[in-house]
Amino acid sequence: MVNGLRTDRMKLVRKMVMSGVVSGLMASASVLCFPSASMALSELQGSEKVAEQPAASSATPKEPAAKEPATKEPAAKEPAAAPQATSPAAQPNLSNPKETNKITATDTKHAAIEVMYDMNKAPEAVRKMREKLMEAASSGEPEKLRALLSEGAEPTALALGSDNGDPIATIKSVSGDPDGIEVLAIMMDVLNAGFVHVNAGTPDDAYVWPYFAEKPLNTLTLREKVELLRIVTAGDYENMLDAGNYNFFRIGISPDGKWKFFTAGD
Repeated sequence: MVNGLRTDRMKLVRKMVMSGVVSGLMASASVLCFPSASMALSELQGSEKVAEQPAASSATPKEPAAKEPATKEPAAKEPAAAPQATSPAAQPNLSNPKETNKITATDTKHAAIEVMYDMNKAPEAVRKMREKLMEAASSGEPEKLRALLSEGAEPTALALGSDNGDPIATIKSVSGDPDGIEVLAIMMDVLNAGFVHVNAGTPDDAYVWPYFAEKPLNTLTLREKVELLRIVTAGDYENMLDAGNYNFFRIGISPDGKWKFFTAGD
């Protein structure tokens, strides 16, 4: 009897245990299954969203509006003024040294000048001094020039390359002969040439013989060349072309009739 009751209780306990186990298993199964289903749905929804994003990004993006440059381009500079053309006559021939030296004489110092032969165009005082110089030179006596020399604050300038202390001795020193005859002859040739008036209204105002001293030698006409060769030799003329200017004897008389200078060289 007792054994039968124990057996029934044991069966009941086993049944209860088994039913509890089954219930536990079913609960566990529901926990395991439903979350996985919900995760699958969320994953599906997430995948749909991810799929939508490439579609949106696949649309061609709009190009950004062109930005205006930060700085304005500088205004175009005006082209530099073209150099003024010069006439061929004003340009030296570099292949010919003599021609180049000729052009150097045509500077502002040698502006257009009036060559004069008529002594009436000179002041009376100038005419008288010229006549006195001609008379002294034609006499053949250099000493007669002494009375015509200016003294005092503005003495006659004798730039003849040497100074012997005495003006007449200085004049004779440039003559080819010991008596000074040659230099007197040269003075006469110089005073018989044309003349020019230079530096008017200044302390250097003077009437100058010969006019070659103030005129570019490369501008001489044939007649003027003949006149020049009465004073210098052909060799002297060529040397002057090389130097660029007349460099022989010249005489100057001031407007008030004073013998201003007797010089030679540049």
